[in-house]
Amino acid sequence: MAKISINLATGSFQKEEIIVGIDLGTTNSLVAFINPDKNPQVINDAGKGILVPSVVYFNGQNEAVVGNEAKEYLTTDPSNTIFSVKRLLGRSYKDVAEHKDIFSYKIIDDDSDALVKIYAGDRFYTPIELSGEILKELKARAEHALKTPVNRAVITVPAYFNDSQRQATRDAGKLAGLDVMRIVNEPTAASLAYGIGLDPSQQKTIAVYDLGGGTFDVSILQIQNGIFEVLATNGNTYLGGDDFDRAILNYWLEKNNLDVAVVAQDNILMQTLRLQAEAAKKALSTQNLYNEQVGEFWCTLDKQTFEQLISAKVEETITACKNALKDADLSASDIDEVILVGGSTRTPFVKQAVENFFGKKPQDNINPDEVVALGAAIQADVLAGNRSDILLLDVTPLSLGIETMGGLMDVIIARNSKVPTKAGRQYTTSIDGQVNMKISVYQGERDLVKENRKLAEFDLKGIPAMPAGLPKVDINFLLNADGILTVQAIELRSGVKQEIEITPSYGLSDDTVEKMLLDSIEHAKSDVEQRMLIEARSEGEQLLYTAERFIEKHAEHLTEGEISATKTHIEALRTALATQEKDTILKKADELNEFTRPFAERVMDAAISTAMKGKKIE
Repeated sequence: MAKISINLATGSFQKEEIIVGIDLGTTNSLVAFINPDKNPQVINDAGKGILVPSVVYFNGQNEAVVGNEAKEYLTTDPSNTIFSVKRLLGRSYKDVAEHKDIFSYKIIDDDSDALVKIYAGDRFYTPIELSGEILKELKARAEHALKTPVNRAVITVPAYFNDSQRQATRDAGKLAGLDVMRIVNEPTAASLAYGIGLDPSQQKTIAVYDLGGGTFDVSILQIQNGIFEVLATNGNTYLGGDDFDRAILNYWLEKNNLDVAVVAQDNILMQTLRLQAEAAKKALSTQNLYNEQVGEFWCTLDKQTFEQLISAKVEETITACKNALKDADLSASDIDEVILVGGSTRTPFVKQAVENFFGKKPQDNINPDEVVALGAAIQADVLAGNRSDILLLDVTPLSLGIETMGGLMDVIIARNSKVPTKAGRQYTTSIDGQVNMKISVYQGERDLVKENRKLAEFDLKGIPAMPAGLPKVDINFLLNADGILTVQAIELRSGVKQEIEITPSYGLSDDTVEKMLLDSIEHAKSDVEQRMLIEARSEGEQLLYTAERFIEKHAEHLTEGEISATKTHIEALRTALATQEKDTILKKADELNEFTRPFAERVMDAAISTAMKGKKIE
């Protein structure tokens, strides 16, 4: 095992090797590093281009193909080609249900709060695994271009990402063989790329307007003493440059008297027109007319018409900016700097709209596709201790979390978080009538708690007896500047509360911390596989429990055939649980869900109509 020195003050590896900044995007991803001249630089490996499309394709052997090569399969094999996976990170089925039509691949829908899974080939994948494949590709490109191993990275996420989404991003990095030194907000990284926030004496309020291919968000940041505080965020995760392309495409179809439904059946023609629309959008940034022929008809568009086509979408982004300022209790005149991020901000009409709203010319002299990755590389350089002009705040050297079902570690405060810090998660019961909850606190980087260091354990007693899933238990971690961790558990419906104080770093030597970090990277793949099996088993067992109780409770509303077939599916799932094979368990669970959904909905509708009889609605 290679020995790597750890800086315990920052909880990060020392500077013997290159450290990279990664922008893991919805549409495209890229990687940057600090070059020998001490400047941030994006990586273009072997002329493949700087941008790596965030697309993963699985061939017949379930081998992953990532990037430009994978993109080619979007039209030829859409069910096995995964795109926009960032939208699914740390999300449940319920979170994405209303947008599932935009995905051409199968998202497993069990109408629960469990994290989403994707079915491709004959396997089930989590967004963490898929993001891990994209990060592996970025890591491989960086290593090939720089001719050196790359094991450490800073990865960026949108400012609105919640704790679950941030942890999923960390896990994806770990799966790709990367030590994720920190998760950084994309607007913070963009600001750093422009040098804003590097001077501790600087105080500024800035707006970061980020319009990518498929998403838009605006963030209002306050920077003081080198600390970035997000005052407000707003946006639309289903609005971006793709909408501009679609508007152009629809305009051409209308002009050429083509039926949208008919053209949609012709994958090759549709893809050709989409590419033409994208080319027109780019061309009209520098010219006034676009005119190309596709087959028998012309794709013609002038700049004025293009701006009319996209004006409603651009106005939506300005409305989001107004809302963000309102939430931050600021006006446009309070903003010192406006920064443009995302390839779609190259459109002059967009730039002008932003300038008109904020009343100042936005910063756009750094490539908007690259600015976030360049800022991430600067942040990585700061964390590595390579910049003497920046004072690093103390951070926690190892992750802190609690044990969840199946002996899994659920991280609440991630390694390298600044201290003091506070974070929390909400949990519930898994058994009907459960009145106590055991809370076990651990420190470490492994997915199974048995591989981590146990810090404390206490019981939250007196939870009101309710059906499984109804109690809401908030568990909060507060780590103060002296390294004292306070863990608080509170059941929200009843107010039942319990807390404990711990000193996490007590008795830990430098060598122990170093070994724990190295073990976590060395065992990342097997840890994630174990985690996914345990999660599949937990979900499967919960589904068995729910299905059996459903039959007992609603037998009179079901036919004998429905009961008999449901019991067959239940037994098939029970058998699968004994196999210890994740995909078999998930497949049988999915089949049970799909089979029972129609009559489960029928029974629920009947129950609601019975409950509503005789009730007046005012």
